[in-house]
Amino acid sequence: MSTDLIESSVREEAPATRKVRVSSRNDGIKGPESSTGSRVRLFIAHVFIYLAALIFMAPLIYAFFSALKPNSEMFSMPPKLVGSEIRWSNFADVFSFGPFWTYIGNSFFVAIAGTLVVLTVSTMAGYAFGRLRWRGRDAVFVVFLATLMVPQEVTVIPMFIVMQWFGWVDTYQALILPFAFTAFGTFLMRQFFRGIPYELEEAARVDGAGPIRCFLQIVLPLSKSAVAVLAVFTFLSFWNSYLWPLIVTVDYASMGTLPVGLASFSGLTGTRWDLQMAAAIISMVPTTILVIALQKHLVKGISMAGLGGR
Repeated sequence: MSTDLIESSVREEAPATRKVRVSSRNDGIKGPESSTGSRVRLFIAHVFIYLAALIFMAPLIYAFFSALKPNSEMFSMPPKLVGSEIRWSNFADVFSFGPFWTYIGNSFFVAIAGTLVVLTVSTMAGYAFGRLRWRGRDAVFVVFLATLMVPQEVTVIPMFIVMQWFGWVDTYQALILPFAFTAFGTFLMRQFFRGIPYELEEAARVDGAGPIRCFLQIVLPLSKSAVAVLAVFTFLSFWNSYLWPLIVTVDYASMGTLPVGLASFSGLTGTRWDLQMAAAIISMVPTTILVIALQKHLVKGISMAGLGGR
């Protein structure tokens, strides 16, 4: 009798439990109205994103098509996006006016060498400020960080005098070293290093690793994204620098960089604005490729650089 009563009670409760389970599953399913509303919002968001991208890309698109126009149509009224003919030869003619290959080579050397120096200095300084404990660390870091408030134009004359003392005017050292010790890179790496768990470093110290080994084998390999962010920002800064190379360089034909070369390009080519526009497009190609290649690391590094809380 007891078994029959148990079986009958289970049969009576089964439909009720099924209804509860079905209702709980259906509660999480959105109706057709909510799904339609989400699709509309998603469509509107995409439209605004594409419009914003088009607005930001419009000057670059116009510059590219202007580089393909004949020189006589550069300032035609009303303005036209595409000229009467497309001249791809403008990009080849750029290299026949002035030492343009020299400008490109100097820019690459200065940007790459400067980036390597900044990465070396900033990672080591960021490790010292973010991971090591020493007296006066925070006070020194605040003073070091305060240099970000000093505009570059204020330091140009003192740096030029120092370059004269060293005899470095019109040399690669003058183009690279003055801006190799910036507080921005140190601050970025310090913030990222502080987000790495201290337990990893403490475990290595138990095994006998010193500060240098912990930095090279533990902290630095975990900071590839932040290093990529700093590398891109530094490369762009050196590549686009104009004021300092213009002041510290005397022989532009042998030591000039691309920004300085572009500034004097109109003088070399007269009124050939089509060639000057083509030269500007060529100068944007390396930085564009660099940003696209490191896009994944840039997004990850920027999102994690400010999470240090210790």
